[in-house]
Amino acid sequence: MKPVTAPAQPDAALAARILDTALALAEQGGSWEALHLHDVADALDISLGEIHACYAQKDDLAEAWFDRADRAALQARDVSGFTDLPLGVRLERVMLAWLDALQPHRRLTRQMLAYKLEPGHLHLQVPGLMRISRTVQWFREAAQQDSAGMRRILEESCLTLVYLGAFARWLYDDSPGARDTRDWLARALQRNAGCLAAARPDRPAAPPQDTSHEQAGAAGS
Repeated sequence: MKPVTAPAQPDAALAARILDTALALAEQGGSWEALHLHDVADALDISLGEIHACYAQKDDLAEAWFDRADRAALQARDVSGFTDLPLGVRLERVMLAWLDALQPHRRLTRQMLAYKLEPGHLHLQVPGLMRISRTVQWFREAAQQDSAGMRRILEESCLTLVYLGAFARWLYDDSPGARDTRDWLARALQRNAGCLAAARPDRPAAPPQDTSHEQAGAAGS
């Protein structure tokens, strides 16, 4: 019986080069839609098969772009003293790190989303909804928003609305450094501080009081 071999893992360094080259070519061509994978292969002097080993379809490049932003958001918590900050500040820093990672290609990011939303691209839209949920979950992990149960559901719903509101504004924000989006996000987090606040850990149940001496005294009276 032949031993079972695990499938080869994509080359992470090559995958990063493919993504960076695709973004550069799309910027040069002025459109994400106009980007072709054979042009990326030619620019890197590799085969389409090597691209396919890393990205099964063109939209996987867009997903890798958002994955890169997710990783940047997680790195926001690595700053010394981060966990000592108030929850609202932690969430703000994590979400801004995510947006800042996308900032160099904001126009292409907008075009990627437009491509996903085209009629007939339902196969891209459903995973897009899952992407929103996944990113929000990583935001919560990075900010250490540790609630559970109904409190978690409320916080997730509120955070998702704030995140989507900030993202929608950022996509068309031409202010220097996306200042308008930053200001809006700070205000939104303050307005929703109540539903975003992490639930306090449940207090341990108080030990039952020893009333045996009271019962003994009552019996002796």
